Amino acid sequence: PFVHYPKPKTYNRDECSCQPVRYFAILSMQRSGSGWFETLLNNHTNISSNGEIFSVKDRRANVSTIFETLDKVYNLDWLSSASKNECTAAVGFKWMLNQGLMKHHEEIVEYFKTRGVSAIFLFRRNLLRRMISVLANSYDRDAKLLNGTHKSHVHSPKEAEILAGYKPMINTTLLITELKQIQDMTLKALACFNATRHMLLYYEDVVENRTRLDDVQAFLKVPKRELKSRQVKIHRGSLSQHVQNWEEIQSTLKGTNFENFLRQNYRK
Repeated sequence: PFVHYPKPKTYNRDECSCQPVRYFAILSMQRSGSGWFETLLNNHTNISSNGEIFSVKDRRANVSTIFETLDKVYNLDWLSSASKNECTAAVGFKWMLNQGLMKHHEEIVEYFKTRGVSAIFLFRRNLLRRMISVLANSYDRDAKLLNGTHKSHVHSPKEAEILAGYKPMINTTLLITELKQIQDMTLKALACFNATRHMLLYYEDVVENRTRLDDVQAFLKVPKRELKSRQVKIHRGSLSQHVQNWEEIQSTLKGTNFENFLRQNYRK
Protein backbone atom coordinates (compact mmCIF):
# COMPACT_ATOMS: atom_id res chain seq x y z
CA PRO A 1 0.00 0.00 0.00
CA PHE A 2 3.00 2.36 0.35
CA VAL A 3 4.11 2.48 -3.26
CA HIS A 4 6.06 5.67 -3.65
CA TYR A 5 7.41 8.28 -1.25
CA PRO A 6 9.37 10.80 -3.34
CA LYS A 7 11.90 13.16 -1.78
CA PRO A 8 11.12 16.56 -3.29
CA LYS A 9 13.83 19.15 -3.84
CA THR A 10 11.52 22.10 -3.21
CA TYR A 11 8.39 22.85 -1.18
CA ASN A 12 6.20 22.57 -4.27
CA ARG A 13 3.10 20.51 -3.53
CA ASP A 14 3.12 19.21 -7.11
CA GLU A 15 6.08 17.00 -6.26
CA CYS A 16 3.95 15.16 -3.71
CA SER A 17 0.81 14.87 -5.80
CA CYS A 18 1.19 11.11 -5.94
CA GLN A 19 0.79 10.82 -2.17
CA PRO A 20 -2.65 11.28 -0.56
CA VAL A 21 -2.77 13.22 2.71
CA ARG A 22 -4.83 11.72 5.52
CA TYR A 23 -6.38 13.79 8.29
CA PHE A 24 -6.40 12.83 11.96
CA ALA A 25 -7.14 14.26 15.40
CA ILE A 26 -5.75 13.04 18.73
CA LEU A 27 -8.73 13.18 21.12
CA SER A 28 -7.58 13.17 24.71
CA MET A 29 -7.64 14.82 28.13
CA GLN A 30 -5.08 17.02 29.84
CA ARG A 31 -2.21 15.08 31.48
CA SER A 32 -2.95 11.88 29.59
CA GLY A 33 0.28 11.65 27.62
CA SER A 34 -0.91 13.39 24.47
CA GLY A 35 2.07 15.78 24.41
CA TRP A 36 4.53 12.89 24.56
CA PHE A 37 2.50 10.92 22.03
CA GLU A 38 2.47 13.85 19.62
CA THR A 39 6.27 14.20 19.77
CA LEU A 40 6.47 10.54 18.75
CA LEU A 41 4.20 11.14 15.77
CA ASN A 42 6.15 14.22 14.73
CA ASN A 43 9.31 12.13 14.80
CA HIS A 44 7.88 10.38 11.73
CA THR A 45 9.05 11.92 8.46
CA ASN A 46 5.60 11.73 6.89
CA ILE A 47 3.42 12.90 9.81
CA SER A 48 2.68 16.46 10.88
CA SER A 49 0.76 17.03 14.13
CA ASN A 50 0.19 20.66 15.00
CA GLY A 51 -0.33 20.86 18.74
CA GLU A 52 -3.27 21.72 20.97
CA ILE A 53 -4.86 24.27 18.66
CA PHE A 54 -8.15 24.60 20.55
CA SER A 55 -6.43 25.72 23.75
CA VAL A 56 -7.12 29.19 22.28
CA LYS A 57 -10.70 29.92 23.37
CA ASP A 58 -11.61 32.09 20.37
CA ARG A 59 -11.05 29.12 18.08
CA ARG A 60 -13.74 27.11 19.89
CA ALA A 61 -16.19 29.95 20.56
CA ASN A 62 -18.87 28.29 18.42
CA VAL A 63 -19.28 25.67 15.71
CA SER A 64 -18.42 28.14 12.94
CA THR A 65 -15.07 29.10 14.47
CA ILE A 66 -14.33 25.43 15.15
CA PHE A 67 -14.95 24.50 11.52
CA GLU A 68 -12.93 27.49 10.31
CA THR A 69 -10.00 26.38 12.47
CA LEU A 70 -10.30 22.77 11.33
CA ASP A 71 -10.27 23.85 7.69
CA LYS A 72 -7.10 25.86 8.26
CA VAL A 73 -5.33 22.91 9.86
CA TYR A 74 -6.35 20.39 7.24
CA ASN A 75 -5.28 22.72 4.44
CA LEU A 76 -1.77 23.00 5.89
CA ASP A 77 -0.56 20.07 3.82
CA TRP A 78 -0.51 22.31 0.74
CA LEU A 79 2.05 24.55 2.44
CA SER A 80 4.09 22.08 4.47
CA SER A 81 3.97 18.94 2.37
CA ALA A 82 7.75 18.80 1.99
CA SER A 83 8.77 20.37 5.29
CA LYS A 84 10.59 17.22 6.42
CA ASN A 85 12.16 16.58 3.02
CA GLU A 86 9.52 13.97 2.26
CA CYS A 87 5.84 14.30 1.45
CA THR A 88 3.46 14.72 4.36
CA ALA A 89 1.10 11.75 4.40
CA ALA A 90 -0.88 12.52 7.58
CA VAL A 91 -1.86 15.90 9.07
CA GLY A 92 -3.52 16.42 12.43
CA PHE A 93 -3.48 17.98 15.90
CA LYS A 94 -4.41 17.41 19.55
CA TRP A 95 -7.92 18.13 20.83
CA MET A 96 -8.90 17.91 24.50
CA LEU A 97 -12.42 16.75 25.34
CA ASN A 98 -13.14 19.92 27.33
CA GLN A 99 -12.19 22.26 24.47
CA GLY A 100 -15.56 22.36 22.71
CA LEU A 101 -15.23 18.81 21.41
CA MET A 102 -17.99 17.27 23.53
CA LYS A 103 -20.17 20.39 23.55
CA HIS A 104 -20.45 20.29 19.75
CA HIS A 105 -19.82 16.60 19.20
CA GLU A 106 -22.72 16.00 16.80
CA GLU A 107 -21.57 18.64 14.34
CA ILE A 108 -17.92 17.62 14.70
CA VAL A 109 -18.72 13.96 14.02
CA GLU A 110 -20.40 14.98 10.77
CA TYR A 111 -17.40 17.13 9.85
CA PHE A 112 -15.04 14.21 10.52
CA LYS A 113 -17.15 11.88 8.40
CA THR A 114 -17.45 14.38 5.55
CA ARG A 115 -13.76 15.26 5.40
CA GLY A 116 -12.50 11.79 6.26
CA VAL A 117 -10.86 12.71 9.56
CA SER A 118 -9.70 9.73 11.64
CA ALA A 119 -9.81 9.97 15.43
CA ILE A 120 -7.08 8.61 17.71
CA PHE A 121 -8.37 8.38 21.27
CA LEU A 122 -5.61 8.53 23.87
CA PHE A 123 -6.59 8.04 27.50
CA ARG A 124 -4.98 6.85 30.73
CA ARG A 125 -5.97 3.60 32.36
CA ASN A 126 -4.85 4.82 35.77
CA LEU A 127 -7.00 7.88 36.43
CA LEU A 128 -5.49 8.34 39.89
CA ARG A 129 -2.05 8.83 38.37
CA ARG A 130 -3.55 11.32 35.94
CA MET A 131 -5.18 13.20 38.82
CA ILE A 132 -1.84 13.55 40.60
CA SER A 133 -0.27 14.86 37.39
CA VAL A 134 -3.10 17.39 36.94
CA LEU A 135 -2.70 18.70 40.50
CA ALA A 136 1.09 18.92 40.24
CA ASN A 137 0.92 20.70 36.88
CA SER A 138 -1.68 23.14 38.22
CA TYR A 139 0.55 23.92 41.20
CA ASP A 140 3.54 24.62 38.98
CA ARG A 141 1.61 27.15 36.89
CA ASP A 142 1.87 29.47 39.89
CA ALA A 143 4.97 28.14 41.65
CA LYS A 144 7.12 27.95 38.48
CA LEU A 145 9.61 25.60 40.07
CA LEU A 146 12.02 25.55 37.12
CA ASN A 147 13.84 28.86 37.56
CA GLY A 148 10.63 30.86 37.45
CA THR A 149 9.31 29.08 34.35
CA HIS A 150 6.29 26.80 34.10
CA LYS A 151 6.79 23.69 32.00
CA SER A 152 4.11 21.09 31.37
CA HIS A 153 6.68 18.79 29.74
CA VAL A 154 10.40 18.42 30.37
CA HIS A 155 13.39 17.01 28.53
CA SER A 156 15.90 16.30 31.29
CA PRO A 157 15.87 13.98 34.34
CA LYS A 158 16.89 16.90 36.55
CA GLU A 159 13.87 18.98 35.55
CA ALA A 160 11.61 15.96 36.06
CA GLU A 161 13.08 15.41 39.53
CA ILE A 162 12.43 19.03 40.52
CA LEU A 163 8.80 18.95 39.39
CA ALA A 164 8.20 15.56 41.01
CA GLY A 165 9.38 17.05 44.30
CA TYR A 166 5.97 18.63 44.81
CA LYS A 167 3.52 16.18 46.38
CA PRO A 168 -0.15 17.21 46.21
CA MET A 169 -2.77 16.45 48.84
CA ILE A 170 -5.78 14.71 47.29
CA ASN A 171 -9.26 15.45 48.59
CA THR A 172 -10.42 11.93 49.40
CA THR A 173 -13.97 13.09 50.13
CA LEU A 174 -14.44 13.85 46.43
CA LEU A 175 -11.97 11.30 45.07
CA ILE A 176 -14.36 8.53 44.00
CA THR A 177 -16.86 11.00 42.55
CA GLU A 178 -14.18 12.74 40.50
CA LEU A 179 -12.69 9.47 39.24
CA LYS A 180 -16.13 8.32 38.15
CA GLN A 181 -16.78 11.62 36.36
CA ILE A 182 -13.58 11.25 34.34
CA GLN A 183 -14.37 7.62 33.58
CA ASP A 184 -17.87 8.55 32.41
CA MET A 185 -16.52 11.35 30.24
CA THR A 186 -14.17 9.01 28.38
CA LEU A 187 -16.95 6.48 27.83
CA LYS A 188 -19.26 9.20 26.54
CA ALA A 189 -16.60 10.45 24.12
CA LEU A 190 -16.11 6.95 22.72
CA ALA A 191 -19.86 6.56 22.29
CA CYS A 192 -20.30 9.96 20.62
CA PHE A 193 -17.52 9.36 18.08
CA ASN A 194 -18.25 5.70 17.48
CA ALA A 195 -19.50 6.45 13.96
CA THR A 196 -16.13 7.90 12.92
CA ARG A 197 -13.06 5.98 11.80
CA HIS A 198 -11.14 5.72 15.05
CA MET A 199 -8.75 3.76 17.21
CA LEU A 200 -8.37 3.64 21.00
CA LEU A 201 -5.02 3.86 22.78
CA TYR A 202 -4.09 3.89 26.44
CA TYR A 203 -0.97 5.76 27.48
CA GLU A 204 0.23 2.93 29.71
CA ASP A 205 -0.03 0.43 26.85
CA VAL A 206 2.10 2.59 24.56
CA VAL A 207 4.71 3.04 27.30
CA GLU A 208 4.94 -0.68 28.00
CA ASN A 209 4.56 -1.95 24.44
CA ARG A 210 5.96 0.19 21.64
CA THR A 211 4.40 -2.10 19.01
CA ARG A 212 1.26 -0.08 19.65
CA LEU A 213 3.01 2.67 17.70
CA ASP A 214 3.17 0.27 14.77
CA ASP A 215 -0.61 -0.01 15.02
CA VAL A 216 -0.91 3.78 14.91
CA GLN A 217 1.27 4.02 11.82
CA ALA A 218 -0.78 1.31 10.13
CA PHE A 219 -3.95 3.19 11.10
CA LEU A 220 -2.58 6.36 9.47
CA LYS A 221 -1.32 4.33 6.50
CA VAL A 222 2.25 5.59 6.70
CA PRO A 223 5.46 3.53 6.42
CA LYS A 224 6.49 1.93 9.71
CA ARG A 225 9.41 3.69 11.38
CA GLU A 226 11.00 3.66 14.82
CA LEU A 227 9.59 6.66 16.69
CA LYS A 228 11.42 8.47 19.48
CA SER A 229 10.74 11.33 21.88
CA ARG A 230 13.04 13.48 23.99
CA GLN A 231 10.41 14.05 26.67
CA VAL A 232 11.18 12.72 30.15
CA LYS A 233 8.47 11.33 32.40
CA ILE A 234 7.93 13.36 35.59
CA HIS A 235 6.13 10.98 37.97
CA ARG A 236 7.93 7.64 37.81
CA GLY A 237 7.45 4.51 39.87
CA SER A 238 5.02 4.00 42.74
CA LEU A 239 2.30 6.58 43.27
CA SER A 240 2.82 6.40 47.02
CA GLN A 241 5.92 8.59 46.69
CA HIS A 242 4.09 11.32 44.76
CA VAL A 243 1.28 12.30 47.18
CA GLN A 244 1.13 13.46 50.79
CA ASN A 245 -1.85 11.41 51.99
CA TRP A 246 -1.25 7.99 50.42
CA GLU A 247 -2.65 5.97 53.34
CA GLU A 248 -5.86 7.98 53.25
CA ILE A 249 -6.15 7.40 49.49
CA GLN A 250 -5.61 3.67 49.98
CA SER A 251 -8.34 3.52 52.59
CA THR A 252 -10.76 5.43 50.34
CA LEU A 253 -10.26 3.29 47.23
CA LYS A 254 -9.92 -0.11 48.87
CA GLY A 255 -12.89 -2.31 48.00
CA THR A 256 -14.08 0.01 45.19
CA ASN A 257 -13.93 -0.34 41.41
CA PHE A 258 -10.89 1.94 41.49
CA GLU A 259 -8.78 -0.13 43.88
CA ASN A 260 -6.59 -1.39 41.03
CA PHE A 261 -5.28 2.17 40.53
CA LEU A 262 -3.35 1.74 43.78
CA ARG A 263 -1.29 -1.10 42.32
CA GLN A 264 -0.78 -0.05 38.71
CA ASN A 265 2.77 1.12 38.11
CA TYR A 266 5.07 1.14 35.13
CA ARG A 267 8.72 1.79 34.62
CA LYS A 268 8.95 4.73 32.25
